[in-house]
Amino acid sequence: MHGEYKVPGGKLVIVDFDVEGGALQNVRVAGDFFLEPDEALDDINAALEGLPAASDAKQITAAITAGIRSDAVMLGFSAEAVAVAVRRALTEATSWADYEWEIVHDDAVPPRTHLALDEVLASRVGEGRRRPTLRFWEWDESAVVIGSFQSVKNEVDPEGAEKHGFEVVRRISGGGAMMMERGNVVTYSLYVPAELVQGMSFADSYAYLDDWVLQGLRNVGIEATYQPLNDIASPAGKIGGAAQKRLGSGGVLHHVTMAYDLDNEKMLEVLRIGREKISDKGIASAAKRVDPLRSQTGLSRSAIIESLKQTFASLTGATAGTVSADELAEAEALVETKFATREWLYRVP
Repeated sequence: MHGEYKVPGGKLVIVDFDVEGGALQNVRVAGDFFLEPDEALDDINAALEGLPAASDAKQITAAITAGIRSDAVMLGFSAEAVAVAVRRALTEATSWADYEWEIVHDDAVPPRTHLALDEVLASRVGEGRRRPTLRFWEWDESAVVIGSFQSVKNEVDPEGAEKHGFEVVRRISGGGAMMMERGNVVTYSLYVPAELVQGMSFADSYAYLDDWVLQGLRNVGIEATYQPLNDIASPAGKIGGAAQKRLGSGGVLHHVTMAYDLDNEKMLEVLRIGREKISDKGIASAAKRVDPLRSQTGLSRSAIIESLKQTFASLTGATAGTVSADELAEAEALVETKFATREWLYRVP
């Protein structure tokens, strides 16, 4: 069996082994990581040898941690990373290179249609009816998009939203509210098969699916980093956040919104951002939480998106595509039956 795991911001871990009698045999760990002393690699292999194939990631990590010598130095990887590689081998996980990718960057549609397209396209990827896809959103309306489990009244100031022209909509993924002002955000969705993140925890999958965009942001001069669980940040501040939903079809939706430009005063009028929200951020006010892409790059929004598209294409070989007429029709029908209904929006009042 063969498993690979590219540590976000780190190195590639590769593991090969056989499974005999329900246990790992003939284990060989490799990769482009750094490890001192050399003999510590033998420790890792020995720790995995004979381990039950039913072991979960925590048990594998514990075995490596207990088996490796105390003076070992692991750079660019960790015991947890080796465990993920082992689990990915055992679950027959796939990699980015196993798929033909598509990049979609169509004209603007209403916010509710964007949310419906997320559900439709992720479902179709899971069903094998669409290639894995990266889709950039275009906006000609402004919206507050709240998480699946958030309370409308707790997150949005209705007077502020009406004053500034923000529609309130609810997405299918969890996470926090995002103020998406027309022309001032960069939003994209990844629709991937569940096999791509097989063997990973939810936390690991967030970092794994965000790794390409960190590379893309660095290409435009931003020292971007991943901050658990779902933030993309830089030394100047938070840039954006991710949310994820795994569907019964076998598709995974992973979408990210990053602030291109931000009117802090407007944000504070539209969103109810209290002290509890920012208590763990080490800052004095919500107005200082987000540092937009415009101030850090000096580039236009369209130039940043084009650079990100080029980065993704160079890493995956993706080609340009579009949402088909029947996919759009299915999404518009879903808007009418779900995303435009009061029952959906106020399912958590």
